[in-house]
Amino acid sequence: MKKAISKGVIKDILIVAVAVLVIWIGLQIAFGTQNPFYVVASGSMIPNLEVYDVIVIQGHIPFDEIKIGDIIVFDRPSDHNRVIVHRVVSIIDDNPKTIRTQGDANPGSIPGTDFPITEEEYIGKVEYIFPQVGYVTQLLKPPINYIIIVIVVGIMIIKQFSKKKKESTKQDVFQASDDESDTHDELSDISELEKDTEYSNHSEKINIDEDKEETRKSNPNKSKEEK
Repeated sequence: MKKAISKGVIKDILIVAVAVLVIWIGLQIAFGTQNPFYVVASGSMIPNLEVYDVIVIQGHIPFDEIKIGDIIVFDRPSDHNRVIVHRVVSIIDDNPKTIRTQGDANPGSIPGTDFPITEEEYIGKVEYIFPQVGYVTQLLKPPINYIIIVIVVGIMIIKQFSKKKKESTKQDVFQASDDESDTHDELSDISELEKDTEYSNHSEKINIDEDKEETRKSNPNKSKEEK
């Protein structure tokens, strides 16, 4: 039973993992970027973007089509070790295209952060905003994420154990029903046997009496002598 439960849990985990992988790859293809989702981590774009808002970016929009007023996501040009989401405020150069951005809540553009932005730094344009959904990511930080994983795995194990237990109970019920049916059949056979025996005895007695009566009728003299 333990092996069956383990196989069931592994099967459920694999199904979930494959489903997540397929969905994630599908989203990457649909939005044209390796990561279509980002959580706003600072207040530089307030009030348009609040901290913990989740933004969805579209990477299929070419950098050449980006214009002033668009909110874009890009790697910080100075070191590429941070992702920034700011609004385009000017076009610095057209060949190659270079732009300058600025946070809506900031007093000005920050060199090395807001400009110069080229196609190399560009990731995508903000298409959708889901307010405050990013709070969920805070719940998934250690150790909460490990607790959630343990709970999910525990539920899978309980699910498999309950399933096996139900199947075992059903088998016992079916077996008990079969045994009861066999006993009833045996009792029925015995009852029929008793009835048949009783009927046979009664029939034999009737046959003996009839034979005696026939003998008396055929030998009336003998009957008188016996009297």
